[in-house]
Amino acid sequence: MIDIVPIRRALLSVSNKAGLVPFAQALAERGVEIVSTGGSAQALREAGVPVREVSEHTGFPEIMDGRVKTLVPQIHGGILGRRDVAEHMAQMARHGIAPIDLVAVNLYPFETSVANGAAYDDCVETIDIGGPALIRAAAKNHDFVVVLTDPDQYAEVLTEFSLSGGTPLRLRRRLAGAAYARTAAYDSAISAWFAEQRAEAFPKRLSVSGTLRQTLRYGENPHQAAAFYVSGNRPGMATAVQVQGKELSYNNLNDTDAAFECVAEFDAPTVVIVKHASPCGVASGMSLAAAWDAALRCDPVSAFGGIVAVNRTLDAAAAEKFSAIFTEVIVAPDADEAAKAVLARKKNIRLLLTGGMPDPSSGGLVFRSLAGGFLAQTRDSGRIAAAELKVVTQRSPTEAELADLLFAFRVCKHVRSNAIVYAKAGATVGIGAGQPNRVDSTRIAAWKSEEAAKAAGLPGQLTEASVVASDAFFPFADGLEAAVAAGATAVIQPGGSMRDAAVIAAADAAGVAMVFTGMRHFRH
Repeated sequence: MIDIVPIRRALLSVSNKAGLVPFAQALAERGVEIVSTGGSAQALREAGVPVREVSEHTGFPEIMDGRVKTLVPQIHGGILGRRDVAEHMAQMARHGIAPIDLVAVNLYPFETSVANGAAYDDCVETIDIGGPALIRAAAKNHDFVVVLTDPDQYAEVLTEFSLSGGTPLRLRRRLAGAAYARTAAYDSAISAWFAEQRAEAFPKRLSVSGTLRQTLRYGENPHQAAAFYVSGNRPGMATAVQVQGKELSYNNLNDTDAAFECVAEFDAPTVVIVKHASPCGVASGMSLAAAWDAALRCDPVSAFGGIVAVNRTLDAAAAEKFSAIFTEVIVAPDADEAAKAVLARKKNIRLLLTGGMPDPSSGGLVFRSLAGGFLAQTRDSGRIAAAELKVVTQRSPTEAELADLLFAFRVCKHVRSNAIVYAKAGATVGIGAGQPNRVDSTRIAAWKSEEAAKAAGLPGQLTEASVVASDAFFPFADGLEAAVAAGATAVIQPGGSMRDAAVIAAADAAGVAMVFTGMRHFRH
């Protein structure tokens, strides 16, 4: 096995021309013959870099509007021929095929075309054919050829070339692996797009790919390794810029994503406080500062060390309040300079700016790994409007109750099942999450509201004269009765239990209003 392979001839054919000219200049200065195509060759010629057009190298012209230019034996034979196989070398000599030792290719920007909403035919036209073929050929023959698929790789190859006069095997192997990962991701994007065009949510073969954004210190626990991969451009963690603060952890990213997706549900200025991926306080108000006061009141104990998400440009008044307690992360679509100055005094607070809000009604797939496989489902983009509610009790909710019911049900969608959310005046006043039975979640939420009232110096429970939302139906009347005992005057739930009649009767007996949504929001 040959370790150091000299570079005598390089094929450069790139869509992204960042760094191309200085890379080619450095190769040319070391005596490397540069072969190139179309726009790449033109850019090199204009920069004064000696270059041969592929058509000159092969003796075969580019045809079909450039669709066929490198798919010829003079190119692929020069890449795939093994230098340690005499018959390969003899065939290359017989057919006038010159060896190619370096291949630098990045692909037509298909993903960008799709992201920009290009027409069907335009997207098809940006599907690269020759590029992936060159990359795969060079990667396969990495014993003798080095393949580059990203401008970030140029500097390392030049450094190795300067040190050893060629490329070492360890580098060629690593770059070959990166090359196959790139073509796999490219093909994954294409296959996903074709499935989308056919409105096929779950094709027979589903490919998922991502680009490494960050290697994390550890996962959920210190003994677990972890990394963050980006797979799209939905506003949120994939688009976030960290303005300040310590390095983000796995749990930070997971919790911040949960908080930001929740706050995106609301149109009015809203604050969401999350701990361990579940909301512990949510409120809408006239301002972010006012919303914060109401959200914090719901559960000030859990808010300590929490994640705060807002759906507006962060202002100084809100930033002052957020930073008054120990806060791990603040995420917002943007922040004004005054808010940034306030948070700059608390260096450890991580401030993330996403550049926009995700659309809670948009589609897409979400995944969960299983042993030997994974589950895929469409995002829970379900939303209920007032006109879709079915009043099932003798009493209808008041206008104020109706607004709080819709608010509570939207929060409930983001709380771990079994989920119970009490709300009043556009703010949560008790949240029960993650219990194996619904009545326990109902009671825990009420108990937490009593503790929150004590912390605020208020008598009784915050849940008095509130409404309550349940992510799924009440299977028995006991859950509803526990909510009524906590002070709930109106209830929103999906309905659909075999015992709906008994639950409705219990609501009527208590004089509370109840509406059915017909939509469940389990979250596990």
